[in-house]
Amino acid sequence: MISIVEREPIPGPPARSASAAEHKITAMLEASGVRVGGERPWDIRVHNPDFYERVLAHGNLGAGESYMEGWWDVDALDEFFARILRSDSTSHLGTLDTLALSLYSRLVNRQSPERAQTVAHTHYDLGNDVYEAMLGRRMQYTCAYWQQATSLDEAQENKLRLIGRKLYLRPGMTVLDMGGGFGGLAQYLAAEHGCRVVTYNISKEQVDYGRKLCRGLPVRFEQQDYRKAVEEKSQFDRVVAVGLCEHIGYKNYRSFLELAHQLLRDQGLFLLHTIGGNYSETNTDAWVDRYIFPNGMVPSITQLGAAMEKLWVMEDWHNFGPDYDRTLRAWWNNFAQAWPRLRGHYSEIFYRMWRYYLLSCAGTFRARKLQLWQIVLSKGDLPSYAPVR
Repeated sequence: MISIVEREPIPGPPARSASAAEHKITAMLEASGVRVGGERPWDIRVHNPDFYERVLAHGNLGAGESYMEGWWDVDALDEFFARILRSDSTSHLGTLDTLALSLYSRLVNRQSPERAQTVAHTHYDLGNDVYEAMLGRRMQYTCAYWQQATSLDEAQENKLRLIGRKLYLRPGMTVLDMGGGFGGLAQYLAAEHGCRVVTYNISKEQVDYGRKLCRGLPVRFEQQDYRKAVEEKSQFDRVVAVGLCEHIGYKNYRSFLELAHQLLRDQGLFLLHTIGGNYSETNTDAWVDRYIFPNGMVPSITQLGAAMEKLWVMEDWHNFGPDYDRTLRAWWNNFAQAWPRLRGHYSEIFYRMWRYYLLSCAGTFRARKLQLWQIVLSKGDLPSYAPVR
């Protein structure tokens, strides 16, 4: 008979004790309705416990970089950010990175003509294959207008029509387009409204794309900083700036608006389409500044209002910020579907960076921390203006 001797179980490795940083970050997340290791789509899975120290030390810069490196995941990244931002549970999480960026932005003009080229090299010239896959037929890299639209292409067509209607265009009018993008707006204004368009844009890739797109139309592209438009020999019936103001900087708002005023004919209209913030800042988020839009920032009502004083009459101020949430999600869906054919040219870190960029921004608009404004301005010499929606 063989006796069975009971043995004590072999002890496993000691349980990892949570650090003070883990306790603090976990509490912040739970205050937002987000659980570590939870099962809901917006709950976070942490793969590397150093994540907590990194976020505590570096804020969203640490969160974004650690996400790019695969330290954590969330299925619904957009809703994760929307919940955190709605709760304001991390608003007091100041870091040296944020302080340094803020101080630097106050000390220097980060959007000077010399520094303005940085964002073109970093972001807009990275590769048209990404943008062609992501943006849709009209190649619009600004917020779509989703009123009665069921697809991104319809919503971007709506946005172009909305701009045309707000400007009360007539055939033969001249339009100055400061910013330009891939040329889709210039093409629309020339082809659909019979306008003659001049576009200023610092991105070589976008200008090359726009010139091909507008071949045969009365559109002139200048691969120049918007400030070079001061050299134009004549004024314009209309001026538009769609997606440019986010790159101008608070130290340059007044000179930008003075330039638009100088180049606009009497009884003309100026349409400014920009992301806007709920309060005044001097810089953008540190992660966005480093990886997506160097030297960028969004204006506040106070900053733009002060720059408009004694210069412009505000005819209309239209906010459709929630439409940017839907636009960003549509861009992400397009990018994700195209990734199998893009991945041969871009790294996995790029994929995760792009996902973090698009979906964190979607969550920010969903939380109503950012807005999208279309502002129509005149010199105050119009009898009246009828707003359009």
